[in-house]
Amino acid sequence: MKLPNWRSIGIHIGIGAVALACVLPAAAQEPTKIKFTLDWKIQGVHAWYYWAQDKGYFKAENLDVSIDQGEGSAAAVSRVMSGTYQAGVGDMNAIIQGAATRPGDAPVMVYMVYSRAPFALITKTGSSIKSIKDVEGKTLGSPAGGAAFRVFAALAKKNGIDDNKVTWTNMAPNLQEQMLLRGQVDAAAVFSATSYMNLVALGVDPDKDINWMFYNDSGLDLYSNGVLVSAKLLKDKPKAVAGLVRAVNRALKECIANPDPCIDNLVKNEPLINKDIEKRRLAYVLKSSILTPEAAEIGLGDVKDARMSRAIAQIVDSYELGRTPTPAEVFDRSFLPPKSERLVKSGL
Repeated sequence: MKLPNWRSIGIHIGIGAVALACVLPAAAQEPTKIKFTLDWKIQGVHAWYYWAQDKGYFKAENLDVSIDQGEGSAAAVSRVMSGTYQAGVGDMNAIIQGAATRPGDAPVMVYMVYSRAPFALITKTGSSIKSIKDVEGKTLGSPAGGAAFRVFAALAKKNGIDDNKVTWTNMAPNLQEQMLLRGQVDAAAVFSATSYMNLVALGVDPDKDINWMFYNDSGLDLYSNGVLVSAKLLKDKPKAVAGLVRAVNRALKECIANPDPCIDNLVKNEPLINKDIEKRRLAYVLKSSILTPEAAEIGLGDVKDARMSRAIAQIVDSYELGRTPTPAEVFDRSFLPPKSERLVKSGL
């Protein structure tokens, strides 16, 4: 009986094992798990994150993304900085403060969404508050984690307002507009993306019944919310960060071009929202904060370094932070898709 050529068999087995090893890692690679926090309760302006989730855009990038609702855009930065979340939607100005006080630990924004900050003080038409300076001696309201509240110090310093002459009342986010309308506060520091349509839902005409004083019209020129990631994720999983940005950009473009299916999909994720209200909210925010002249020039997701430097200087000066982060410390554009893939036309 002829014995098998074990040496030959071993060679073939070895070659097969090597070939199999070359194939398996890519196919069997575990997806990167990312806990993603929103800046607020689910609204129309979150449609693209759920679109990316439900259309499989995150999965296509080998990401396992779980999305949680938020408690404020500044609070979202704290959530990511604490390590509880690896990514989210948060306020650039809170990132600047974090980078100034804890360099290396603060999250980094990788995709700017709101290139015009939607921070505003609102009063009822007919209020004695006619300008920003008139808030001295008045009671202002805001949720504790609200970005407009957190950035008010910069607004006050820019306009010569004595902080000690302003009284603040913290309230639940869902009571902010109601307390203003009831006269329980004289003005509210709001995120217009949220408050505009909340007022509509309360039967108020936000253009006629409310006076809007936008921070960016009162001496500040700030960026606002975008996609941010933890310093750890940025360092350890750069491919995951790039995939996250690609998925969000793809979904955002599709929701801008054709918002109706994106809002329909959002309702499937949160049946309690008002579909018509959230579609109107999406249209309002696109027009006022996202599809800006700057975004038309440089594309969605990016910023201008000169403007970012000015915004950083304003925040550092207002809060007397003692250290000025560079634009590169708070915003990393290296993960952005090419400009040609970030230019859009609205379908609204």
